Amino acid sequence: MKIAADYGFKVENDGFANALALQKAVEGGGDIYVDQPGVYEIADQVVLGDDTSLYFCAGARLKRIANPEEIGYVFVNSGAYTKTYNKNIKIVGLHLICNGVISTKKGQNSKRIILGLRGHCSFFYVKNLQILNFECYDLPVEDFGIHICTFENVLLENLRIEGMKDAVHFGRGNKFVVRHGLFRTYDDPIALNGHDYVTSNPELGWIENGLIEDCYDLNADATVGYFCRILAGAWTDWREGMVVQRSDTVVSNNRLYRVYMPVDGKKYKSVTRPTHEKGEKEYDGIVWAVVQEGVTYGAGCRNIHFKDIYLQKNRSIAFSIHFDKDEYSRSYYPYATPPVQENLTFENVVVEAETIRRLLWSISPVDNVRFINCTLKDNSLHFDNIKEEGIVYPTTNLLFSGTKFKEEISTFIRCEEGTSASVRVVNSMNDSWGSKTEGNVTVQSADISLQKG
Repeated sequence: MKIAADYGFKVENDGFANALALQKAVEGGGDIYVDQPGVYEIADQVVLGDDTSLYFCAGARLKRIANPEEIGYVFVNSGAYTKTYNKNIKIVGLHLICNGVISTKKGQNSKRIILGLRGHCSFFYVKNLQILNFECYDLPVEDFGIHICTFENVLLENLRIEGMKDAVHFGRGNKFVVRHGLFRTYDDPIALNGHDYVTSNPELGWIENGLIEDCYDLNADATVGYFCRILAGAWTDWREGMVVQRSDTVVSNNRLYRVYMPVDGKKYKSVTRPTHEKGEKEYDGIVWAVVQEGVTYGAGCRNIHFKDIYLQKNRSIAFSIHFDKDEYSRSYYPYATPPVQENLTFENVVVEAETIRRLLWSISPVDNVRFINCTLKDNSLHFDNIKEEGIVYPTTNLLFSGTKFKEEISTFIRCEEGTSASVRVVNSMNDSWGSKTEGNVTVQSADISLQKG
């Protein structure tokens, strides 16, 4: 056991001295304790290695201080810089005060910042990560609270996160739990982004086998985004003459490359194949960034279970099964093979907000969606078409079991042209409730009234 104060981590020290002291304390791993309450300034990042457990006592606060020389994360794992896995990292009891400091302020010109990794607590290439009893009430507009990508076996438990940006942001990985969360964020409380903006995930791929349980979307005056964004993407091999825009992805020389250009909606004609092995390089006026080794053509989410979710914030959309299509990113490149997001379960989702126009909006293909023991108001499901050349949508299978329908709604399920849904409703809690469907919706069975619109 190590006591951080023994290494010089003290309330009376400045942020630079404290960062250096805490870095010394965590070197070599082990159990490190911050055992005295108070506000500790920190002005530099702390890099964590294998078998490291960091414990903050009740009343201890970590306050970011601006560093004019070099901006970095608060915590990051050492393997993030070499793409080698770290194992067995735990942070318990962290109360973070962001204090207006933005990790990515200097952008990708800083050697500290990995392209696409932008959380105050950032972990990239990590196995067996736990973040417990984490609090933050002032997330600034640029950075996520917790950002994790290329992972296996993550537990995030007892979270209270408020502010402007995503509270918890996942990139590709397998096996995770987010449990007991209170969120009040302007942007998405939870983002499951297999695909993403070029500056918002360092690698692309599938997010699999996750449980999000006992989480609250707390009410707030203003909002954007969704309670959860479930984001997919698809791309193709590079070919001469293809037209690309910011964040487009291509496969070339057994690597993934992405267009790293300004957010201006401009399109570019690519004539020269990107072939460099790392970093960024300009070809034909286009800056291409190497994202990862290996060939893959799609990303998304599968086997995700939402359980005991309480929606208190007024939103246009609560859950988005998502494709991007804007000046920041387009998830689906024309004629790519579309990924089908798989097996999404929503259990005991309770709508408490006055207004959630759409409980679920899907614009990416999805196969099976289950609603188990949910409590709904006048909330609809909308299946949309991204309207890009070459995309084909399979039929989505919808199951409602034990759902309580509290308020009438004119259209419950709507499928736009090119999309379709097959619906079963069993053991519903209000057999007098009635609504209609629009578009290519087939009701296989229902113990409520669902009429064609």
